[in-house]
Amino acid sequence: MARIIEGKRRIIKMSVDDVLNIVREYQQITRNACCYDHIRELLNKSEFYVPEEV
Repeated sequence: MARIIEGKRRIIKMSVDDVLNIVREYQQITRNACCYDHIRELLNKSEFYVPEEV
């Protein structure tokens, strides 16, 4: 679970599982991309969510 740390800037502390889930989503979204511009386009259309620890 992610944890938001308040300060001058907000920092999100993520667990290893959170990071691996984001990488897995990235790989699924970009697996059929042909070039850098196509990857950027695909990622701009995507949303990534990390559950927050409450």
